[in-house]
Amino acid sequence: MHAMTSLALIWTAVFLATIAARWTRLTPVLWFLFFGAVMVNTGLLPEHADPFIAGFAELGIIVIMFAIGFEEDTSKFIDSIKKSWGIAFFGGVAPFTAAFFVADYFWHDLNISLMCGLTMTATAVSLTMVSLHSEGLGQSKVASRIMTSALLDDIASLALLAVLVPIASGTAAVTPVGIALIMGKSVLFFLIISLLGAWIFPHKPKGWFRKVPFLGHVGIASILKFGKGEHATLTVLLMAVLIGLLAHEFGFHPAVGAFMAGLILKQEYFHFGNNTKSHKQTSQIIDNVAFSWLGPVFFVHLGAQIIFMPDVLMAIIPHVIAMTLILAVAQVASASIAARYTGGMRWPGAMMIGFGMLGRAELACVVMDIAYTQNHILPIEAFYTLMITAFWLNLAVPITIRLWKPVYKRDLNLHERVVVPGPKDYSEIG
Repeated sequence: MHAMTSLALIWTAVFLATIAARWTRLTPVLWFLFFGAVMVNTGLLPEHADPFIAGFAELGIIVIMFAIGFEEDTSKFIDSIKKSWGIAFFGGVAPFTAAFFVADYFWHDLNISLMCGLTMTATAVSLTMVSLHSEGLGQSKVASRIMTSALLDDIASLALLAVLVPIASGTAAVTPVGIALIMGKSVLFFLIISLLGAWIFPHKPKGWFRKVPFLGHVGIASILKFGKGEHATLTVLLMAVLIGLLAHEFGFHPAVGAFMAGLILKQEYFHFGNNTKSHKQTSQIIDNVAFSWLGPVFFVHLGAQIIFMPDVLMAIIPHVIAMTLILAVAQVASASIAARYTGGMRWPGAMMIGFGMLGRAELACVVMDIAYTQNHILPIEAFYTLMITAFWLNLAVPITIRLWKPVYKRDLNLHERVVVPGPKDYSEIG
């Protein structure tokens, strides 16, 4: 019954965290971590979680990563890459480099530095989108650019995670042959995923593949429409777990496979007969599972890894200050300059993109969990530094967006106003 008691307490914390998030307008992830830390330090949760809770949390992060990939419209994502690649590249390289060198300065360990850099690479897109939406900017150009850039950073981070964790944890030799083997496995895995997305999943297979018995005539849509679509949620969750297991067989975290599974499942696969709402219904169920009751268990469980040690907290104050300030400057400067000169944004919009990419949440927690809890690559000082730094960066997102909004709106009103055409006039749409 101890596991069930812990689960009841965790779900209570999730409910309270959701209320606190709405009241403070911060991402719920911060409050999940906070309540997890408070509960373990007050004795409500044990320091060593029950295997059931640990397994439940592991399943939670798999579903979360699948949901993030599943929400993305692949076609819109591909269309916006041309104007967002620079933001993603420079906005990812700069924080990785900044965190790497800060960690190297304090801990002088290559593996720790690599994990710190990787943790601080991916943007918390959900936090930014919620903040923009609350300010009436959810459908703006900056929101689209941030979404695409953040997704590109997530994909790059997952690829690096697949390559670097085996090396940093010592399961792969740091030799040219060992690195080549990891790179080869990574390429092979992503080739298999590409094959699934391009030829096996589509309802109408292309080229020679249509000649393959059974598979040449039955795509994923045929399976999704079984039982008039009533089992679509079960089908996609099974797909997430199976591809997650495939990723695990290649030596990667199952969350990598789950994310890719969500990314290659297109909306068109859910359109069969007169049913055009199946994708929306399935997405709502997946979101509810991932972000309401299953996924949050992972974050509360991760927060429960924070055992308050006054001596450690006092010792890492310089680490947190340096990591937070240097990362913030590197992230805002790199993303905004890239948005200005590779994405064609004016400075007010470019700066808004820079502020919007400050957050660190879901994927950062995945990396910290893998590096600290599962593989013991990070020391406790580095783990605490990254957690507290992520907190301050996330706190900065809604604050900076709200403060910068008048500047951004003033620029929009100046350059993108619509003039009603007269007899010899034309509309000016920025």
